Amino acid sequence: MTQVPQYVEGHGLLKGKSVLITAAAGAGIGFSAAKRAAEEGCRALMISDIHPGRLEAAIEKLKAETGLSQVYGQLCDVSNEEQVQSLISAAESALGGVDVLINNAGLGGQKAVVDMTDTEWSRVLDITLTGTFRMTRAMLPHMQNRGRGVIVNNASVLGWRAQKEQAHYAAAKAGVMALTRCSALEAAEYGVRINAVSPSIALHEFLKKASSEELLKQLSSKEAFGRAAEVWEVANVMMFLASDYASYMTGEVVPVSSQRA
Repeated sequence: MTQVPQYVEGHGLLKGKSVLITAAAGAGIGFSAAKRAAEEGCRALMISDIHPGRLEAAIEKLKAETGLSQVYGQLCDVSNEEQVQSLISAAESALGGVDVLINNAGLGGQKAVVDMTDTEWSRVLDITLTGTFRMTRAMLPHMQNRGRGVIVNNASVLGWRAQKEQAHYAAAKAGVMALTRCSALEAAEYGVRINAVSPSIALHEFLKKASSEELLKQLSSKEAFGRAAEVWEVANVMMFLASDYASYMTGEVVPVSSQRA
């Protein structure tokens, strides 16, 4: 197993931009993306989550660790259209317009197809895929009216690969990929870019709770570096896609993986 590389300092990739990130109050990719956005020079940041206490703690942590004073938060369940609209409205107001939206909210789990209920299937699809759709639908009119903006979606290599007991999650993430490609074509004429990252495995506390230690070791061992990605390694690619360095990229799904996608 190779060593984890040194944490990369920010290079001002998002200087002067405002950023909105869903499901960003935990210890996973969302919070790491929020921290990286601040470190990359964003002028203002809003994060959402469904847990009030965790959201407030994340806001204070971001302010303390990055020095960014304009960090805002709003509760939002992306499976609720009213809350999605409220989040977009609050972000547009607090941030003076949203330059970058990162759709990170998602839900997984392990269950064989023959044992999966309609409710279990629908809940994963509703949050992971339809939640991304709701946020995109609500955000696009604002970005299109301004003639600029970037949306970065969080997909998964399971949208391409097969894995036991992941049919609902894999179907949802494959849908996120398709949504990314199709919506990107519609938004391109307005100067708005939409791309996605597709991580293989990035270890964080929620994933450790949702998956067995044996499975996580097995998946990590298949990676070329013999380890899972750090959440900030996924966030780094999100920052690139959100930045002007990716100005010609839209409708793309970029694997964040150390093996063939």
